[in-house]
Amino acid sequence: MTTFRLPNRGRVDHGKPVRFSFDGKSYTGLAGDTLASALLANGVHLMGRSFKYHRPRGGCPSARWARRSRRRRRRGGGGT
Repeated sequence: MTTFRLPNRGRVDHGKPVRFSFDGKSYTGLAGDTLASALLANGVHLMGRSFKYHRPRGGCPSARWARRSRRRRRRGGGGT
């Protein structure tokens, strides 16, 4: 199926492949996958672009966003 997925790991059912399409292309996921995890497992990292600046958007937060979020949490700010 893909090289981006660990065999027999996670909360998905590895015995039930599911076919879906995204942006006109056909992909295979697993039962229990979210759309983002199935796309990432198929090597799709760009899932859209921002409206204002046309920056790439994907299923995982960028390292810069994650660092900023951790910094806010350590200071007691409003990170999630």
